[in-house]
Amino acid sequence: MGMDGIRLIIFDFDGTLGDTRRNILLTMRQTLDELSLPVASEEECAATIGLPLRDCFLQLFPNLSDELADRCAATYRRIFDINKKQLVPALFPHVRETLAELYARGYILTVASSRSSVSLREFLSDMGVINYISLILGADDVARAKPDPEPVLQTLRTLKISASETLVVGDMPVDILMGARAGARTCAVTYGNASAADLRAAGADALIDDFAQLLD
Repeated sequence: MGMDGIRLIIFDFDGTLGDTRRNILLTMRQTLDELSLPVASEEECAATIGLPLRDCFLQLFPNLSDELADRCAATYRRIFDINKKQLVPALFPHVRETLAELYARGYILTVASSRSSVSLREFLSDMGVINYISLILGADDVARAKPDPEPVLQTLRTLKISASETLVVGDMPVDILMGARAGARTCAVTYGNASAADLRAAGADALIDDFAQLLD
């Protein structure tokens, strides 16, 4: 694929920069338990990572009432805050060094995630990489979440950069679809929460097994 003409790189957070899978799956199980909902498998729960919280529970239980979906999201947030104090998520291997090098090379780096912007800022700050990030868009900053292109389009408008100069990097099909629908190039990481086959099927322009491969 190459990085010719790329000025802006938009990153997903969960499963791309931050290894939050354990926190997310544990919190989902505890939420389902507390609200006496049926147990969902690890695979079913992992397949919802990257969606806004309400949508995660609606994907697991399509017949959920609006009220119960809201209660699931609120319960999840409360439990996640407790869990993250015990289970501090780590950056994936080579993320810190690679972000530093991309920043030094002059790329504009941003984050677009379905997590709340407060949570994103907290994690990126705790992980020591927030200074490399020019713009952080959370679920609360957009009307339509991934796979809608809005998070990318809003980033482009804010920074006055065109889609043809943009690369979107993520670990889920929704990230790849979001980037492609905005007209950006896309790169999928295979170490996150989706399989390489699913990421290829979503139309990723490139696949990498290690974050440091972005430098190649």
